[in-house]
Amino acid sequence: MKALVVYSSQTGNTQKLAETVCEALPAGTQMCVVDDAPDPADYDLVALGFWLQAGKPDPKSSGYLERLKGHKKVFLFATHGARPGSDHANNAMACAQSLAEGAAVAGTFSCHGEVNPKVLEKVKAKPQPPVWLDDAADAVGHPKAADLDNLLTALKAVLK
Repeated sequence: MKALVVYSSQTGNTQKLAETVCEALPAGTQMCVVDDAPDPADYDLVALGFWLQAGKPDPKSSGYLERLKGHKKVFLFATHGARPGSDHANNAMACAQSLAEGAAVAGTFSCHGEVNPKVLEKVKAKPQPPVWLDDAADAVGHPKAADLDNLLTALKAVLK
């Protein structure tokens, strides 16, 4: 199986997940940032990691998701300040899947990722703060070892 891990990360949270995914895949798996990502058509499995911005995948990842349309096997993973399993997190993952319309999304995973303090300051000043703001304090220190274990469990289900 020829696999590719692509990710976008501002704070290192999603990069940490991408490294964990890459280590669990066959030797020789390529890992790269989304800016340097090759054509996904050459790979049997593409794992794409992203962070959330305004309730959807970050802009660079959104563009790459559109390149995955019709791809045979995709694994999506994300970090965010929202509570895992929240409507905000679930809707963002659904958005990611719709951007890759027609791709065989074999699995997904998302978890807390510590939010950049500058971003927190900025969103707190908004007249209508985002819905995830109350959950951001719980994201401090994430992703943690348990998050990485859960990521591997989700990935192993895809590889069966």
